[in-house]
Parts: sequence; C-alpha cells; structure tokens
Amino acid sequence: MSNIPSRPWRELRQELLSNDEVRTEYEALRAQYELIQQIIFARTQQGISQEELAKRAGTKQSNISRFEGGNYNPSLEFIQKLAQGLGKELHITLR
Repeated sequence: MSNIPSRPWRELRQELLSNDEVRTEYEALRAQYELIQQIIFARTQQGISQEELAKRAGTKQSNISRFEGGNYNPSLEFIQKLAQGLGKELHITLR
C-alpha cells in the first residue's frame, strides 16, 4: 500500500486551477470533459461495462476506454454511436 496521502478531488482541483496556465487549458477542454463525464455517468447509471457499450455502439472496448480517459479525439459519428448505444439522443448547443 502506498504511503502517499490521498486528497479529495475538489481540493486538488481547486489547487490546480489556481495556476493560470492550468486554468486556461482546463477551460479550453471543458466541453470535451463534460461530454466524457456525461457518457461515463449514463453508462454507469445503466450498470453496463465499457465492453457492453462498445458492443451496442459497434466499436471496440479500447476505443471506449481511450475516450473515457480523455485520450481520444472522437468524431461526431462516434459520439452519436455512443449516445445511441446508451439509448440517448445527442443534442449539440452553441452558447
């Protein structure tokens, strides 16, 4: 077991966002991470695995993993497939 003390995410996030460079990059990626968060939430609320979502969306589990980890720049088509696999409708809004 690690001797590194754990910190609550909110505390760590607040500390990280106090850095102007980090905050600027975070804001630039906000929409992407909000989408990822919504997909993960919907998937876990339905109690399905990445593998099950991949089957429903017609893709590989590794693509779901990379997407959820923020290591994949998805196409609109990919996001639509995920939404359909979750039984959801995709709506895009410009603000």
